Amino acid sequence: MEYIQDDEKYMLEAIKEGEKARELGEVPIGAVIVHDGEIISRAHNLRETKQSSIAHAEILALDEACRNLGTWRLEDAELYVTLEPCPMCAGAIMLSRVRRVVYGAADPKGGCAGTFMNLLDDERFNHQSEVVRGVLEEQCGAMLSDFFRELRKRKKQERDSAAKRDK
Repeated sequence: MEYIQDDEKYMLEAIKEGEKARELGEVPIGAVIVHDGEIISRAHNLRETKQSSIAHAEILALDEACRNLGTWRLEDAELYVTLEPCPMCAGAIMLSRVRRVVYGAADPKGGCAGTFMNLLDDERFNHQSEVVRGVLEEQCGAMLSDFFRELRKRKKQERDSAAKRDK
């Protein structure tokens, strides 16, 4: 789908949200929702913080956008997210009737906006969202890769420390 000039501007805001998640030790995924050219909600992953399987950036941003607009119908809204939405988030996006979804990094293991499968453009549902892929893909992907590289390094150090204590 068509990439517009403001896509990068709003994706940079989603990246800022992802960085907030990283600072909390969360997987660095961020999302913002734009309505009439204005950010009406922003969120980042909080699964570990809230110990909630549904505390994904997209779900939290959708919930805040609905509260801010006073409606569950987000027909004129655009969602910007750093990682391709998972099945749960794609379902919530579809049910919220978001007009346009823009994501950064693809998720080959669970992306439901065109990579693994596409729930957002399936004509069997009563709503489809326009999907724009790969906006600031390198930055979004690097944020995730760096996080998981650091996590693996930290876990290895913890295992090595535990092994030394056990000797």
